[in-house]
Amino acid sequence: MKRILIKDCYWLNRNQGTWEILQGNIGIEGNYIRFATSGSVQPPHDWQAEQIIDGYNKLVTPGFVNSHTHAAMALFRGFADDLTLERWLKERIWPVEELLTPEDIYWGSKLAILEMIKNGCTAFADMYFFMDEVARAVSEAGIRASLSQGMTALKLVDGWVSLRRAKAFALNWKGDANGRISVMLGPHALYTCPPSFLAKVAEVAAELQVGVHVHVAETLAEVHSAVESYGKSPVAVLEEVGLLDLPLLAAHCVHLAGNDLNLLAAKPNVHVVHNPKSNMKLASGICPVATLLERKINVALGTDGAGSNNSLDLLEEARVAALLQKVSVGDARVLPAEQSLDLLTINGAKALGLGGEIGLIKPGYRADLVLLNIDQPHFYPRHSLVSHLIYTARGSDVDTTIVDGQVVMQGRSLTTIDEEEVFWHAQQVRKRMVDATGVY
Repeated sequence: MKRILIKDCYWLNRNQGTWEILQGNIGIEGNYIRFATSGSVQPPHDWQAEQIIDGYNKLVTPGFVNSHTHAAMALFRGFADDLTLERWLKERIWPVEELLTPEDIYWGSKLAILEMIKNGCTAFADMYFFMDEVARAVSEAGIRASLSQGMTALKLVDGWVSLRRAKAFALNWKGDANGRISVMLGPHALYTCPPSFLAKVAEVAAELQVGVHVHVAETLAEVHSAVESYGKSPVAVLEEVGLLDLPLLAAHCVHLAGNDLNLLAAKPNVHVVHNPKSNMKLASGICPVATLLERKINVALGTDGAGSNNSLDLLEEARVAALLQKVSVGDARVLPAEQSLDLLTINGAKALGLGGEIGLIKPGYRADLVLLNIDQPHFYPRHSLVSHLIYTARGSDVDTTIVDGQVVMQGRSLTTIDEEEVFWHAQQVRKRMVDATGVY
């Protein structure tokens, strides 16, 4: 097993519920963190590293977790801006998605993974179609991912076909890529999947022992439609069909009403994913993160797809999340830097079913680590590196990204992806989109 030593670095430690900055060395052996020392404590005397990474003026953090995205939608960046969600989907996104080939999804996913690695993301949760191609991109790039074959059932016959496809995908890829790939089932949302179909999804997920990834209460229109059609909120419908009893990745949860909070708080396997920039850009609203956290509901952070963000920079997402909660609640004390850092790391790990495996720098955890270059003006003076990480750092500060003990980027150079090849293919897809639609 390869041994890597990150020498003389600052590193982010979680101690009794708070984050602290320590100085020392981190040892990686194979896929795992072997040790993390501080002060005058040295690595074990018999431990010899094959690779030494200079950590001077670097801050080592747990890898960032993007808990909700549609990776291949990086191909739609800048293609459908300044529209409501309904028009964004129906007039721009859905028609163009019909044109995409499996190979397009592969290159779009590669583009997103490239961007995420450069921004310090080591794990992400994805919901889309042609997911075998996404899994292939994940496997080759060396990143960690929870993958869900997207499903819609506007026509039930189409839903059953998509469910069979999703089940086959889950059985084929679960635990692949040395365990870096995990799987969920991905019904799109209540407004595209009726309750009878969602109940069957819950049944199949329980059979496969996997979680479910779904959009929930993203817009007021979605909530009004659920009440009109079923007499209850989207959350209440999900509870009725059994989805809240499973590990559930509930993306957005912007418009929660009535008994929704009680239902979510009573289900420890439910994880809410906050997507602040996408929700702002589409004018969907603001997820009540502060209230959810008060109710002990796990909240993680996601970018959504780059078609509605338009960035996959999780540090920027964490900063926006913190600022948005403060101004929406009218209280500067809510969602402080330390709590925002939770959303970015350990909360995301829990949401992906990887709590106790990633999200902390701790012996025995998987070696998913990020090194940021902090020898830059915006990191001085160093009153609090935790504060700087949330309120001033940016994805471009990431120097090195390590996933499962493999260095996938060092000195901002990717080791597993040919950037120019990805850019060329992305431009070819764009040309076909433009030729077919006349847009841009």
